[in-house]
Amino acid sequence: MTEARSRPNCFVLQVRPELLAEYRERHAAVWPQMLQALRAAGWSHYSIFARTDGLIVGYVETPDLAAAQRAMAATEVNGRWQADMARFFVGLDGAPADEGFEVLDLIFHLEDQLAGVEGSS
Repeated sequence: MTEARSRPNCFVLQVRPELLAEYRERHAAVWPQMLQALRAAGWSHYSIFARTDGLIVGYVETPDLAAAQRAMAATEVNGRWQADMARFFVGLDGAPADEGFEVLDLIFHLEDQLAGVEGSS
């Protein structure tokens, strides 16, 4: 059985600028159980970037983002994490951040194009 190929995914969120320093601190030491749950749910190469005005850009690789989100939603630790982090975000209307973020469309992926070029040679 072959393992599904991970795909790049990018998303944005808005953190309240006045809470950005605390948001950074929280992510400097994410709960070990949360880290393990993310890995078990298929999240890899997960990174979060922040602009000074609180714009958050996230990047994650997973074979199926929706499936990875469902797997996280089923964990107790994610429920606690999302409840603890809810006050940081603008515009989610009570949705957990990992379900309410705006996914960006992928328009270019180097490896896909290289594979196409190398495969046609």
